[in-house]
Amino acid sequence: MKYVTAAVAFFVILVPAFAHHGSGISYDMEKLWTTKATVTEFRYENPHPSMFFDRVNEKGEVEHWTSELITNPSFLVRAGWTKTRTLAAMKPGTPVTLTLATAKVGGHSAVVTKIVNEKDEEILAAPNVDNPLGRGLGGGNAGQTGGGDAGQRGRGGQRE
Repeated sequence: MKYVTAAVAFFVILVPAFAHHGSGISYDMEKLWTTKATVTEFRYENPHPSMFFDRVNEKGEVEHWTSELITNPSFLVRAGWTKTRTLAAMKPGTPVTLTLATAKVGGHSAVVTKIVNEKDEEILAAPNVDNPLGRGLGGGNAGQTGGGDAGQRGRGGQRE
């Protein structure tokens, strides 16, 4: 009986640890690219804020995209982007520059790792795409990049 209890306890603890998938499972994190876009909707929600945006592709056609931010609202708050400030800065029609990774299944879906507005303010700059919350990196790094220019890797860098 104690083995059954131990096995149940093991699964009760272990299963939730694997419940949240990492971004690398759903998105091609090795091929980050940068684009100019226009916000159509922004939702400040858990577990990840979501953003809908339009971008013009190389053929001049408007593409409608859906995305989630790589991090959560608490990271944004620690970086100074409260819900009120973020929603004001991400109103529909707002032009932004995004660094993102496209969904592995294709389509117009992505995870956003960096958002820069027209004032050149970083609304989101994940310190490290493998560690978007900055855990284990020491304090005070919210809003800082992890080094290198992720927007220049894969897909030929700029994709406007």
